Amino acid sequence: MLKTICLTAALGAALVSTAAAADLTFDGRTARAIAGADGSFQLLADGKPVAISAQPMHSRTDSVMFDALFALAQQEMAADRVDAIRDPAFNFGNPVDCECFQTGERWPYVWTRDVSFAADLALARLEPIRTRQSLQFKLSTARDGVTPGLFVAQDTGSGGSWPISSDRVVWFLAARDLLDSGVFANQTWDALQATLAQDRAMVFDARTGLYRGETSFLDWREQTYPDWTRKDVRFIGDSFALSTNVLHYQALRLAEKFARELGDDRATGYAAWADALARQIDARFWREDAGMYMSYIGEAAHPVPYAKYDLLGISLGVLADVFPAERARRSLANYPYVEGGSPVVWPQEAQQPIYHNRAVWPFVSAYSLRAARKVDDATRIQREIESLMRGSALAGSNMENYEMRTLAVHVDEGPLSGPVVNSPRQLWSVAGYLSMVLEGVFGVEADGTVAPKLPVALVPQLFGTRNSIELDDGTTHYILKRPRKLDGELLVAKKTTRKGNTVTVQLEPHASSASKPAPVPAANPNAFAPTTPAAPKPLKRGKTWTFAIPANHQLWQDGNPVGTTTHTLTDDGHQHCLSLTRREGALESLHSPMTCVGPQQRLAGATQWNWMATTPTRVRVRLRYDNPNGPINTGVTAAVKALAVQCAGKPAQRATMVMPHSVGPQDSTAAEFDLPKGSCRFTLEPGFNMSALEHFAQYNGGKGGRDGVLNAAKVSALLISPVAGDAEAAR
Repeated sequence: MLKTICLTAALGAALVSTAAAADLTFDGRTARAIAGADGSFQLLADGKPVAISAQPMHSRTDSVMFDALFALAQQEMAADRVDAIRDPAFNFGNPVDCECFQTGERWPYVWTRDVSFAADLALARLEPIRTRQSLQFKLSTARDGVTPGLFVAQDTGSGGSWPISSDRVVWFLAARDLLDSGVFANQTWDALQATLAQDRAMVFDARTGLYRGETSFLDWREQTYPDWTRKDVRFIGDSFALSTNVLHYQALRLAEKFARELGDDRATGYAAWADALARQIDARFWREDAGMYMSYIGEAAHPVPYAKYDLLGISLGVLADVFPAERARRSLANYPYVEGGSPVVWPQEAQQPIYHNRAVWPFVSAYSLRAARKVDDATRIQREIESLMRGSALAGSNMENYEMRTLAVHVDEGPLSGPVVNSPRQLWSVAGYLSMVLEGVFGVEADGTVAPKLPVALVPQLFGTRNSIELDDGTTHYILKRPRKLDGELLVAKKTTRKGNTVTVQLEPHASSASKPAPVPAANPNAFAPTTPAAPKPLKRGKTWTFAIPANHQLWQDGNPVGTTTHTLTDDGHQHCLSLTRREGALESLHSPMTCVGPQQRLAGATQWNWMATTPTRVRVRLRYDNPNGPINTGVTAAVKALAVQCAGKPAQRATMVMPHSVGPQDSTAAEFDLPKGSCRFTLEPGFNMSALEHFAQYNGGKGGRDGVLNAAKVSALLISPVAGDAEAAR
């Protein structure tokens, strides 16, 4: 304590305050900022002193705290600049040359989604050269000797990474603002062609019109998915996530743009794919009773809705114009917020520690702020600005995450304590804060346009008695002038004048939105989801199965609700899959594991199987396998194979089968085929996984790295079941 007092006194003596100290108080904790005559600041973050030097960009508002935190974000961005990166799982922890941005103080490496979101938020406009180099580090050719092209690396994810996790296309969200470099533009086009073609072949599901895979960034399975995925992530690879599909949509639009500019005939195809994907996103993820888009839905065999919502997915959808305008406004307005800001998921899970669960992540708050500006949601704009300021001020750094109600960097709750993992100056948090100042407050877009949408509620804090607030970004001086009357909810540009390098914007009041979203019953932002039920248990009698449904439960069959008390299912020669959800008031649990009933044949073998169809039929197939090549939460050796089926007199059909890392034997992802009457042969063919990329040649954190490409699992059987479908197509 004495050391802190002395250091505080020394810093205070060295600074000449140009304004009264600015205090920020939240949850019983206080931060104070003092400005120095040389443009530096002293920040006392809940009693901890932080020295902030003068920075290239600066703001002048009535809030010393606001100005100091803007300088802090720049200082932390500078601290994340490195000439080499390192990670224990790569190159044995030795430095890898790269003039890049590292991910954070405790993560001195470059991760695809972290750097991509950070680039899209702010880094691409502020430091394009270093940002390009960071992104280029995540591009790779294949080292398997047979796969041509340039690909984006999926460097983390469940069950051995891609394609269980398939959000690597976020890279293109970042690249689209850095295409003024010819070399980088060519690399981006090459990577677009190869990556999108690969994902179309191995991740896209034609039946639903969606891309399979895990929610983007929410990749700690049981934090957001049902707890039964803790040791079996197959469902995640078969399911469909809102955020990941929106990112694929954005990548398709970028590919369309490239193709049109190059006169490539594929432009029409990319556009058609994007249009169709947007329609399916809106149709399949929208949940009218909640007035929001769901975070993910079930697999094609059982495409049930899940009562889970995430802020990043909704925000990305709003920004991509994937949602109809009214639904976009409703979805964002209905998303709950708590004292500390907007939690990244809702509802929370009572038995999970704080991380994604019960947490605010600043980079997601920055995307929510962008989305709120797009739909003129004054309340959400205000909440996100306040949340970003409070978090960084009280922590003294732009941390990766905070407990959602208190914005504490750690809360002690025994086994539920958290956030479990955290780091100061996390790159995407730093970028999120910079985005908040540049766009969220001053309205300065990356292309130089100025379109402020400032909540009237923030005028006392930012303007005080001043007539204007100012931003100097190093090249342009921006001045926002307050109006005489503060009517309405937002201040927007009335008149903009440019003189030399000075842009002056006269603000005027504006209503929050021309059309208020239709309200839904207010959601409890602190709510915990009901406990996930056990799998439904059928009682077989003759040719029927009877399911007794517990009180306050809902039974679902093949994607549809079928009963709340009891349900009888007659054997019709097809496989049917069922699950249960629990209801507690307005809240619904996540789904139980599936129970599938009906005929299923088990054909023993590892690579080839023969099957005879007595009539034309549609079949669902899975592999029974074991993949012990890595842990359930990471790695690069999810086994990816092509299953080919050749029937007499018919062209061969192929589908991707994924066998993620497993804890003992389990089932693979599913594929469906329309087969004619007669004999058919199923053959397992080579596929492609992330270990095949040259990028992972230095990986030593598990198999499939320095020891060479590994795309294998121990297959013991093919499981085949008739399912309802259009058998006429097979005739």
